[in-house]
Amino acid sequence: MSRKKTDGKEAFEAFYSSIYKDRWPALRQALTDEKSPVSYSRNLLKEYFLDEASITAASLLPLKKDDRVLDMCAAPGGKTLVLASRMNGNVTIVANDRSRDRKARLDKVLTQHLDASVLERIFTTCRDASRWGLYEKDAYDAVLLDAPCSSERHVIMSEEHLSIWSPNRPKRLAIEQYSLLASAFMAVKEKGYILYSTCSINPKEDEEVVARLFRKKEGLVEEVPLCVENAESRKYGKIIMPDTADGSGPMYFALLRKLSNEPCRDNQM
Repeated sequence: MSRKKTDGKEAFEAFYSSIYKDRWPALRQALTDEKSPVSYSRNLLKEYFLDEASITAASLLPLKKDDRVLDMCAAPGGKTLVLASRMNGNVTIVANDRSRDRKARLDKVLTQHLDASVLERIFTTCRDASRWGLYEKDAYDAVLLDAPCSSERHVIMSEEHLSIWSPNRPKRLAIEQYSLLASAFMAVKEKGYILYSTCSINPKEDEEVVARLFRKKEGLVEEVPLCVENAESRKYGKIIMPDTADGSGPMYFALLRKLSNEPCRDNQM
C-alpha cells in the first residue's frame, strides 16, 4: 500500500476515533456490515428500496394540504417518494438536484414509481440550491434539505475514497451545508418548516451546522422536538446510528421552524 493510501486511511481512523473514542470500533464495524434496504411502497406504483432511517427522516417533515414543498437535494429520489406518498389535498413538490445526471436519475425514479395524477404536482429542476433563497424568498411551506455529506458508510467501504480522505473534506462540506441551510431558511415561509438531514456521523456536518443557523438567526428559528425510536439526541436534532439501531443509518435530522423573517435594515445614514 502506498504512503498516500496509508495516510488517508490513518487520518480517517484518527479523526473518527477522536470523536467516538471507545465506541469507534463497534461503530466502525456496524458501518462496514451489510445492511439490506427495506421496501417502501405506500401509495407507489411499485416498491422502492432504501435505508429504513431515510424513510423515518423524510416522514418527519410536516405536510398540510395545499402546502408548497421544496426538496433541495432530491436525487436519487427515495426521500422524494416518501414525501410524494404523503401528498394530500393540493400539495406540490419542487424536487431539485444540481447535477444533470443525478436529476435524470431522479426523473426516472419518480416516473417509475408515481401515478400520473401525483407526478403532475411534482416539478423537477437542476439548480444550485445554495442560491435558491435569493430568487424565491418566503415561497415554501416546508423544505427538505438532505445535504451532501461525508457519507462515512460509503467512504469506509471504498479503498479508493478512503485512500484520499482528508479532514479538510468535512470542513469544506460543513461550509457548503450551512450555505444550503441558510438558503433553505430564506426560501421557507414564516412559520414554515425545514428538515435538515445528512447521512454523516460527523457532528461538524450535523448539529454544528444547525447551531450556526441558530447563532446567525437568533430569535428567528426554533427547533421542533422529535420523538423517534432508536434515535440518539444531539445538542440540536437526533441521529440514528447503525451500532444501536440494528444496522439502520447513519441518519442525522433536525426539524426547524422559521419564527419570523429577518427584520428590515434601515439603510439610511
